[in-house]
Order: sequence, then C-alpha cells, then structure tokens
Amino acid sequence: MAETSATTGTGEPASRPRKSSWKYIGPGIVVAATGVGAGDLVATLIAGSKFGYTLMWAAVIGCVVKISLAEAAGRWHLATGRTLFDGWRSLGPWTTVYFAIYVVIWGFIYGATAMSSSALPIVALFPDGPGLKFWAIVTGLIGLAFVWFNRYAVFEKVMTVLIGIMFVVVVYVAARVVPDVGASFAGLLPVLPDGSLLYTLGLIGGVGGTITMAAYGYWVNAKGWSNSSWMKVMRLDNRVAYITTGVFVVAMLIVGAELLHASQVALTSGDRGLVDLGAVLEDRFGAGTAKLFLVGFFATSFSSLIGVWHGVSLMFADFVERFRAPAAPADPADPAVSEAQAGPAVTERQQRSLPFRAYLLWLTFPPMTLLWLDEPFSLVIAYGVLGAFFMPFLALTLIWLLNSPRTPREWRNGWVSNGMLALAGLLFVVLCVQQVRELPW
Repeated sequence: MAETSATTGTGEPASRPRKSSWKYIGPGIVVAATGVGAGDLVATLIAGSKFGYTLMWAAVIGCVVKISLAEAAGRWHLATGRTLFDGWRSLGPWTTVYFAIYVVIWGFIYGATAMSSSALPIVALFPDGPGLKFWAIVTGLIGLAFVWFNRYAVFEKVMTVLIGIMFVVVVYVAARVVPDVGASFAGLLPVLPDGSLLYTLGLIGGVGGTITMAAYGYWVNAKGWSNSSWMKVMRLDNRVAYITTGVFVVAMLIVGAELLHASQVALTSGDRGLVDLGAVLEDRFGAGTAKLFLVGFFATSFSSLIGVWHGVSLMFADFVERFRAPAAPADPADPAVSEAQAGPAVTERQQRSLPFRAYLLWLTFPPMTLLWLDEPFSLVIAYGVLGAFFMPFLALTLIWLLNSPRTPREWRNGWVSNGMLALAGLLFVVLCVQQVRELPW
C-alpha cells in the first residue's frame, strides 16, 4: 500500500512521505555507537581467535536480525504515534512490573560497568596517572553533565564523532593485520565447527543487541520524526546503523583471526581483553598503533556510556509518565490515543523532566559504590536473569504489538517481518537460557 495513505496514531492523515536521504541520518548512528560496547568487541575477537573466519556468516545474520528488530521499534513509534513503553503497557500490567524491576537493577550494575570500561583505556594510555576508580568517576560525571545540559541535536553530533573514531580505528587495525580475503568470503558459508554453537549464537545476538534497540524509537522521535511520513527515512537510517555495526563485527573478527588465531594468544574476557589486545598490537606494530587503538577503545566505551545515559533515561521518563496516566486503548482510531502520543515535543519535555534527571543520577552515583565493593551475589543473579530476558521480551512483544489493532493495518507486520522477529525471539530465548545457566548460582 502506498505511504501517502498513511495515518498517524490519532487517525489524522500523515503528511507526504519524505524521501529517504543521507542528510537525515542520525538516530541510527546513535544506536550503533551505543549498542557496540567494549565487551561485545572482545567476545567477537575471542570468536575470531578460536575459529578464524569460519563464523563470518553469523555476523552477517546478526546484522539482518537487528535491522529487523530496530525497524520494528521505529515503525511502532512512527505508525502509531505512541511510545514503545505505552505499547507494552497496553499488553497488561505484567510489562510494567517487569520493566520497573529491570530498569532499576540493570541501571545500577550497568552504571559501574560503563564507567569502568571507559576508564580502562585512559589508565592504559596514562599508566603513571590516577587509577581506575578515579577515571571511572570522572567519566561518569562527564557523561552526567553532558546529557544533563545538552539536548538531542548536540548529543547526536558528539555520538557521530565518537562512532567516526571507532570506525576509523577498527577498520585501520583490521587493515594492518592484512585480512585473508579468500577466507573471509569462505566464512560466509554457514558452517558450525565443533564447540562453536554458543559463539555463533553470541555473534548473531550479542553485538549491538541491548536495551538501546528499544531506545531507538525514542531517538527517532527526538530527531523530529513523528509520523509515518518518515518511515522511509527511518528505514534507511536503521540500515546504516546495523551495516556500520556489521563492519565493526567483521573487522574485529579479522583481527581475532589474523592476529590471535594463528599465534593462539588468549585474551581476558570482558572489557580488559581490549587492554590485552593493545599490548599485542604494540608488540606487533609499535606503540603508535597501540595508542590509536586505545583511543578507539575509549570512543567505543564512552559512546555506550552517554548513549545509555541519554536513551534509557528517556525510556525511564516515559515509563513514569505513562505509569501516572491512564492506559491508552488498543484501537488506533480511538481519539483517546492522542493523549498518549509520542513525538518530538513529548521527547523534548521528557529530557527536561524530573524522572529523566533522576534516572541520570541513578546511573551515575549509586553505581560508584560498586567500584569499591564486590557486587552483591544476589544482585549479580538478578541482573543476569533480567538482562537475559530483555531481548526475548523485546522481540516477542514487538510481534504482539505489530500484528494487533494497536497498529494501523498498513503498517502491521508482513511475513518477512514476522519471520525475522520470530527468528530473533527464538535466538534470544536460547541465549537467555544459556546465560541463565552460566550464572554463578
């Protein structure tokens, strides 16, 4: 059906569809920069070090799966004029309970993780300076001040610079190790070596697969895209985001395969593995390349920090606003839906709201205590369980929302969208079960 017949969430005709154009790109860059964290890059490096180029095909499938998920989240916001949390709430009170518990516990642990990850490359670059705790607190406070005092337009520009640094550094390092082009293309054939199943699932579901995918629709609204006339623009923007993410994954697989696989160098799991890689690069290519890589490591970690500080705070502000308001009806033609509309005006107000700033403070100050204390055992368990369940929750609720009367008929899922979201849901359920099994029970 043609886009010109699209309607907004209030039943009013949408304006004429905008042409998809590179000049509009923005929210996709933000979601790509936020979703790719240091730990994700290490997991990809380890997969490359163990299996060479064999799992390249899994990285490509992972990009397609995440394009489908983020497109669905953006389509919901634009087609209905309602936020994602507003859609979740229409599914029943269980979604509110789950999200409330999740966002509090996840934010507490993630805050400490993000600050530590951003501090690690600074400590490696300046080993004679202050220690990890000092730099972790400094990066957290800088992130807090930046998001507190700036609106989306400035935030997007800074994220674009950071992802530019990430992109140049990661591609440069991959080029320095001289990739085997033939083996790279051979790796596009689906093959599962012995012991590779979990690494394969991790490559498909891991990099860029976080709560920031749910925040994508909020950034779409913050950009000023508020109805279905922006659908083509959003889809181009989303594809750019995950093709960029795919380049990161492929580049890090190349580094793992060429630099680590042959020499059987083992990396520390988690963010510290990138410090190990910096040492390997220094031995192989000199201090200049190692320092450049650490700068890229910092850009990767700090972009995730400020991305979460902004995006998840927006989601929390929307959660509080919707929790206080009566639930919107499922029928998109009902005028009452207009009371729950999403859009740039709402997003702008939320960025100045008390809940937005309260969650910013929650992400910054309480987690600093974890820099001195071992994480409480029960908190680690709760964080692991809730985090594992989030991506299946996102995929399956999007299927539910986008096949129901909550979504205008022409913007509901087709068979391709349903197939990709079902595949994503199944994949994330398997990863969820595995992650829960690996928790330190």
